Amino acid sequence: MYRTIRADEIIRTATRLVERVRARFPDSGLAKVAEEILAVARETDERCRLIRRPNLPLRLGVVILIVLGAGLAVLVVRNVRLDEAVWDASNFIQASESLLGDVVFLGAAIAFLVTLENRIKRGRALSAINELRALAHIIDMHQLTKDPEMVLAHHAPTAASPARNMTPFELNRYLDYCSEMLALVSKVAALYVQSFPDSQALAAVDAIESLTTELSQKIWQKIMILDRYSSSVAPMP
Repeated sequence: MYRTIRADEIIRTATRLVERVRARFPDSGLAKVAEEILAVARETDERCRLIRRPNLPLRLGVVILIVLGAGLAVLVVRNVRLDEAVWDASNFIQASESLLGDVVFLGAAIAFLVTLENRIKRGRALSAINELRALAHIIDMHQLTKDPEMVLAHHAPTAASPARNMTPFELNRYLDYCSEMLALVSKVAALYVQSFPDSQALAAVDAIESLTTELSQKIWQKIMILDRYSSSVAPMP
């Protein structure tokens, strides 16, 4: 039960996060981002099923092509006539090079067909993982202007200044929601390689986890500053 990542639990967690963000920041862009994460989590569940599922028509087509290619090679070999001219040194070398080239070409073609299904699945997984990378950067953009100084000090705003109407508690909650969203993004990415251990897909998921961890560390630095400020202004007992 606790050895695999369950898509339904990720969806349930994302649903609760959407409800929490809506309750605290109902008309914010962050609420829309949370809804998008929930939609992506649901899509990922179906995408992972498609990636896990064997492509039987493609496999059948590959087997047929391989059998036809092997049969054609056997037919060519059977129709080769061996006479005294073939055993001449120059003719033998030329024939051997031609046969070796044909064997290498046939082997490459078979390898291409055998790995075709895996490469198609890899392309689907990498495309979906790239969407998650973009989503992580979008979350980072939402917390970019949410600095602790917006509640720790009073400065004269300019016409281009972002809105600064949050309390320390609200800013803390906002940043914490961003951190939770980044964690969900990394868990959704991990679903793609849980049953499809492709090396390139694994590397892409590792990159997503590194990215979300680094972005979350920046957020927690802001939260720690807020916590220190709250502790310093707390009334003495």
